[in-house]
Amino acid sequence: MRDFHYLEPRTVSEATAMLADHGEEACVFAGGTALILALRQRMMAPGVLVSLGQLEEMRAIRFDPKEGLLIGAMARHNDIARSKIVRQHYPVVAEMAGGLANPQVRNQATIGGNLCYADPSTDPPACLLALGAELTIKGQHGARRIPMDEFNVDYFTVAMEPGEILTQIRLPPPDQEVTTFYRRHLRTPAEHRPVANLALAVRNRGGAFEDVRLIVGAATPAPQLLDGVQDYLSGRSVTAEVAAEAADRAAEEMFPISDGRGDEGFRRQVVRALTRRLVAEAANLDWKETE
Repeated sequence: MRDFHYLEPRTVSEATAMLADHGEEACVFAGGTALILALRQRMMAPGVLVSLGQLEEMRAIRFDPKEGLLIGAMARHNDIARSKIVRQHYPVVAEMAGGLANPQVRNQATIGGNLCYADPSTDPPACLLALGAELTIKGQHGARRIPMDEFNVDYFTVAMEPGEILTQIRLPPPDQEVTTFYRRHLRTPAEHRPVANLALAVRNRGGAFEDVRLIVGAATPAPQLLDGVQDYLSGRSVTAEVAAEAADRAAEEMFPISDGRGDEGFRRQVVRALTRRLVAEAANLDWKETE
């Protein structure tokens, strides 16, 4: 491992200034779970680490009736899972965060680090995308907001410029008529990286679906909105046959990745099963009857 300088700014402005001063030599250090592994494996060798650990302002989790749920990018996954605010307003987010990885990772890793690292085999992106999340990014030239559906560009690639820092995740005020579902599939109980996950947000009006958002993650290079399946389900009364057809369409529409934990065909099968289950649950059907 290469020697490096470790800097601890006290404000976000100091952090962005340090990143600007050191340019390509600098790297942001958040929870460090992925970064330390990358350093040990010599996948990267920054000369300067800019730690965000002293920025308590970026750990806050709060709710505003007009703005919605505001999660600081340095909030750890267990902070989110245990937050009474999150559990009250967005229980699906607390459930997702509480099941992520393993206890050691949940106690150290941050939501911002997870999103910026953009490992496709993780849980938050699909869930947050289904909920219409918006991200606040700050740099030397000010702050900007970007919708979650524009953030993940590709495999391990996000829409951030050098020297920028993700500071906050905002979820809009919850719509009491919209329910969000989230499921993940692990190859074995001992693993903590899903081979696929699926998030579904839907307004169910007497069995007919409206405002459908269906996102597949972990099985694709970046979280993917399944527009074709959304269009198919919108305005339709969901039966077992409709759920099965939606599942087939999801497996066909997705762009799967292939790696040591599962090839493209396997991931299509998993997404088919997850889609059938979530659509059935959202329609108050027994998902087993849709097989």
